[in-house]
Amino acid sequence: MKINITARHFKAKDSLQKYAAARIEELEKYSENILFADVIFFYDKPPADTKYCELIFKLKDKIITAKEAAGDFEKATDNAVLKIETQLYKYKDKNKAQKHKDNGKFKSI
Repeated sequence: MKINITARHFKAKDSLQKYAAARIEELEKYSENILFADVIFFYDKPPADTKYCELIFKLKDKIITAKEAAGDFEKATDNAVLKIETQLYKYKDKNKAQKHKDNGKFKSI
């Protein structure tokens, strides 16, 4: 899986990039169909000072996204990863059910 990390209007520290990459690599256990993942970090101006993490996963036949806000980028990343994890689990479960449904059919001649 290819991981692309983007920071809008600032330079992300190496520790933040490594943290995000490590958290995303953990999600490979849910689906081997993940082609690439985009991580986008951005923030509001200082009065609000809210930090955002947006994750976009491209699978073979689907795009999954999650966007989270928090006080720091690590928390936002963790929350977005949890959302993606839930979506990947549902996607995998749905595909497994579809596969079993297709295998149970018999063709009549």
